[in-house]
Amino acid sequence: MSLDLLLFAAIAAFLVFRLRNVLGRRMGNDRSPFGSGENSEDKPQVSEENANGQNVVALPDRQSEDPFIDQSQGEFGENLRKIRKADSSFNSSAFVEGSRAAFEIIITSYANGDSESLRPLLSDEVYDKFSGAISARADNGQVIEMTLVGIQSSEIIEASMDGSVAFVTNKFVTEQIEVTKDLAGEVVDGDPVRVTTVTDIWTFARNTRSRNPNWTLVATEAPN
Repeated sequence: MSLDLLLFAAIAAFLVFRLRNVLGRRMGNDRSPFGSGENSEDKPQVSEENANGQNVVALPDRQSEDPFIDQSQGEFGENLRKIRKADSSFNSSAFVEGSRAAFEIIITSYANGDSESLRPLLSDEVYDKFSGAISARADNGQVIEMTLVGIQSSEIIEASMDGSVAFVTNKFVTEQIEVTKDLAGEVVDGDPVRVTTVTDIWTFARNTRSRNPNWTLVATEAPN
């Protein structure tokens, strides 16, 4: 039996002072993660060493049919079917389910300043960005209080293959309460009673030739 075990990665809470400034731009390389054909050395780190067996989200077995993939049209549908051909365990419903679970884990870890928990979830470059942001927050004597009220939707919106590396992009629409406080507990940003609707787009990657079944966050952006 095959399990999709997604190690998702993340830009966790949407505050680094104003976390929308972080989430509103692509992390890691400024390359498009959708099959732009760069040299192999420019590809994100999605090797086996990135996970070290630390599986975060265990997904259900792949169904024999996947209507979302089968019925998707155009280049998007073709790319999804290429990913399924390269990785027979890939299932769109399981992927979306895993991404929702991972999203909650990730934003909680970021808000708590838990770089160690984030390490296996991120590509090297994304991790460097966010561990740096956590350190900067601590240096400024600030803490984040973040409540994920709910995930309104999570859906696959883009997919591609670049050699043996699969890229899948998810769009998340969430409701959050985000507050930044100083060490005295005074609010310096945000509103402790205001629920904000946030839309973010995360791209995950996996080397389909690897025995490691985990996915890694390689890019994040906000919609235009």
